[in-house]
Amino acid sequence: MPKINGNEIRPGNVLEHNGGLWAAVKVDHVKPGKGGAFAQVEMRNLRNGSKLNERFRSADKVEKVRLEQKDQQFLYEDAGMLVLMDTETYEQVQLSAELLGERRPFLQDGMMVVVEYHEEEALNASLPQKVTCKIVETEPVVKGQTAANSFKPAVLDNGVKVMVPPFVGQDEEIIVNTETMEYSERA
Repeated sequence: MPKINGNEIRPGNVLEHNGGLWAAVKVDHVKPGKGGAFAQVEMRNLRNGSKLNERFRSADKVEKVRLEQKDQQFLYEDAGMLVLMDTETYEQVQLSAELLGERRPFLQDGMMVVVEYHEEEALNASLPQKVTCKIVETEPVVKGQTAANSFKPAVLDNGVKVMVPPFVGQDEEIIVNTETMEYSERA
C-alpha cells in the first residue's frame, strides 16, 4: 500500500491508522505562527463508525488504502441481511443491512449498489444518487399557493418523510436524492 505525507490527505481518502481503516471526512490545513504546519483530519472508522480527530505533520507518513469497488445487484433481504449478486461472476453475497444506514429504505428490488471491499471485507455500500419514489400521503394541492421556499411534509411509499413543494400531490412519483434525503424533482 502506498504511503502518503500528512499534508496530502484529502477528504474521502481511506487511511490505515492505529490498526483500523479510517475515511477522512474533513481536512483542515493549519499553519500556526509558531511551529510547523499540520493537517487537522476528522476521520470516521469504516468498521464501527466511530470518529477521531488527529493531527498529521507534513513529515508524518500514513498508509493510503485503495478500496475495490464492485457493482452488485440487490436481490432480496433475509433476516437483516441483504442478498446481492455480483454482476460479473453472478456470485451471491450476503451483507448486513446496517451497511446502508438511514438510506436503507430507498433500496429497491433489482437496484444496482456499489459496494466497497477491502480484502474481501465489505466496508461501505452506496445507492444511486437519485431514486424514484411514490408519495402515499401529503396535504392536498392548493391552487395559488406559490410562496417562495414553502415546503410541506410528505410520506413516501417506503415510509420515509420528506419535504416537498406545495404543487406536488398524493400518488405522484418524485425523485429523491439519497445522499441528502431530500426532494429533487418530479419523476
